[in-house]
Amino acid sequence: MCGIVGYVGKKQAAPVLLSGLAKLEYRGYDSAGLAVREGDRPVEIVKAKGRLKVLAEKTDNGHALAGRCGIGHTRWATHGEPSENNAHPHMSDDQNVVGVHNGIIENYQELKDKLLRKGYKFYSETDTEVAVKLVDYYYKKYNIGPVDAIAKAMVRIRGSYALAILFRDYPDQVWAARKDSPMIIGLEDDAAYLASDVPAILKYTNHVYYIGNLEMACLKEDSVTFYNLDGDTVEKELTEIEWDAEAAEKGGFEHFMMKEIHEQPKAVRDTIHAGVKDGQIDLSEVGLTDDVIREISDIVFVACGSAYHVGIAGQYIMEDLARIPVRVELASEFRYRKPLLKEKTLVIVISQSGETADSLAALREAKADGIRTLGIVNVVGSSIAREADNVFYTLAGPEIAVATTKAYSTQLAAVYLLAMKFALVRGEISAEKCADMLAELMTIPDKIERVLEDKERIQWFAAKYANAKDVFQIGRGLDYAICLEGSLKMKEISYIHSEAYAAGELKHGTISLIEDGTLVIGVLTQKGLYEKTLSNMVEVKSRGAYLMGLTSYGNYGVEDTADFTVYIPKTDEHFATSLAVIPLQLMGYYLSVARGLDVDKPRNLAKSVTVE
Repeated sequence: MCGIVGYVGKKQAAPVLLSGLAKLEYRGYDSAGLAVREGDRPVEIVKAKGRLKVLAEKTDNGHALAGRCGIGHTRWATHGEPSENNAHPHMSDDQNVVGVHNGIIENYQELKDKLLRKGYKFYSETDTEVAVKLVDYYYKKYNIGPVDAIAKAMVRIRGSYALAILFRDYPDQVWAARKDSPMIIGLEDDAAYLASDVPAILKYTNHVYYIGNLEMACLKEDSVTFYNLDGDTVEKELTEIEWDAEAAEKGGFEHFMMKEIHEQPKAVRDTIHAGVKDGQIDLSEVGLTDDVIREISDIVFVACGSAYHVGIAGQYIMEDLARIPVRVELASEFRYRKPLLKEKTLVIVISQSGETADSLAALREAKADGIRTLGIVNVVGSSIAREADNVFYTLAGPEIAVATTKAYSTQLAAVYLLAMKFALVRGEISAEKCADMLAELMTIPDKIERVLEDKERIQWFAAKYANAKDVFQIGRGLDYAICLEGSLKMKEISYIHSEAYAAGELKHGTISLIEDGTLVIGVLTQKGLYEKTLSNMVEVKSRGAYLMGLTSYGNYGVEDTADFTVYIPKTDEHFATSLAVIPLQLMGYYLSVARGLDVDKPRNLAKSVTVE
């Protein structure tokens, strides 16, 4: 969740580090800091509580710190309150070792007690200071180099971490180590870069290495060397990132979220086309052959947050089309409850970043039981992508806003293709039916663009309800899955209490919360459930609710009940989620803007949840 950057090269490091940290602000943070050095001169450390601009002001945008080697960090508080003292970088007592850290060290108290007995003093409440001083302890005790000192610390540390370290005795070098927390290393002709995520260094290079789990690296301005825990060098292949730097900029939009909402037609189109060749669904790059598909007995979707909502939609779609048993699991629960999995179960793990801690742990749990795994991820070379048996890459490009939009939509597109392919191979739909559905799926990007044309009406309605305290979103079947995502969008960026309910459950308690003026959003895209959901909307209206209806063109009867109605183009009902979610994304966005909130970086949230 924290952001790490590192640089060694011919440029001044501090401006590069600040630029990289700015690209990682979406990950969530409460303080920031830099450590920069030039040759044999002592390391200079500057830290600040609050937004990155405070650190930038303290360092004159980095120009007050001279040096061509350094590390930077944005901290999300876990151990110790947000403060300048607890901010990274942290250092050993004599500044022999300076480091930053992302992750959680579970046995930090045990290690801290050991170091206290050895004479170390502690100035912060963080687990990171413990890790830095542990490296220093081994470095001095055994009179060994960075590789062995870091390796000994890695063996002793329990938990997850990405570490970036400077050693006083090794000027112009940045050292790194990783266990379960994401980290990439970029290389160009005269510089090496370290970062938690691609956008931080995309401005400078699109050639990266992925440091493996329980591996270390030494960055010099003209090279990168990798090591395993035994101290042996490890060969790595340089990967070219196809995202461009412009894709990680706002492009004239006021917020990244609005830009990414508008990028959904292209992202969905690209993802669909990646799974279609010569007019047919082709999953050869995913690695799922027809024989494998026929053998699968059941499917388990495992995910967190919005990706979990994709799984809910996927359950409805996959079971209806392919007639295969599907269940959906929260990754944070799946990993701890000893799930019962069959030999031929397929576990599908969905994660935008490919680094979500609980999802990655769930993947490993399934693999440990010998179960086939499929990752649906957006980041090439991410941990889930590397460790899953099969990978379906979504082509959303970099998503910067904390509230996901285009990544969610591309994950849906991937699930549609999987469901149609499973249904075809298993004989549940004909080739003609599959072709018809695929032709309709190809129209979804254009229809998303049509929905976006109605955004001014949604903006007007959101402004009218900007002071709402409670909102309920109701639907049945796939519409319920849509409500789950719409409700999450609303609560996470507008801070309005919003809940999604299966409409048929209203009478089992929820309807008691309805009072005069309560906003209820009814989603009605499923023909067979339309009348039942409409009846539920009448029920809440009779108790004083103010109704917004979200339905397909042609269902004009909704206007007789709802106070405000939004229409989406007609499509195959299996694909309606892709269209109906757009107005709800816009609703959440415009509510947040009307309330004067930070749309892209909502409080207490991080883009990539890489710790438990």
